[in-house]
Amino acid sequence: MAHQGQSIHNPDTGQRMTFMTLTEDALELTSANPPTERAEPRHMHPNQESGAHVHSGCLTFEVEGEERRVGPGGSITIPAGAVHTFWNQGPEEAHSTQSFRPALRTAEFFETYFALAASGEVDDEGMPGLLQLAVMVPEFGDEMRVTRPPWPLQRVLAAVLGPIGRRRGYRATRELA
Repeated sequence: MAHQGQSIHNPDTGQRMTFMTLTEDALELTSANPPTERAEPRHMHPNQESGAHVHSGCLTFEVEGEERRVGPGGSITIPAGAVHTFWNQGPEEAHSTQSFRPALRTAEFFETYFALAASGEVDDEGMPGLLQLAVMVPEFGDEMRVTRPPWPLQRVLAAVLGPIGRRRGYRATRELA
């Protein structure tokens, strides 16, 4: 179970996070993102406002189709429900503080996602396989939703494929070793 002070690493992307504040009201984490041309999967947080304050380097955010580069001292706030992605296309590692309000189970989602990456269970675009997603959708749908396939179809697939995935040993949550 994710906890305040915990540091996690995604070996697929090189991203490192430390959960600095983890309360019911907010999750604040520090993040180090190495340069990459690959953005994280497009997603949204249906019940949370999220944001980032960049300390060094530069992060590029695409929010609702509009691109914005945020450099040292800059911040961005992303409203609940806004489709977004981000990446570091700069020459140096970017360091930021990111926030999610309310926290919900976002730290647990990140720990699960990073554990999947660590065990090689994400594809070249950073997406878990279909059966893994089917067991995660009901667990983390309040915190995080990818944009493809559309949410109603994700829910149907989770209802149909989730039981198959669980019988085959897929779990909705994972802890990093």
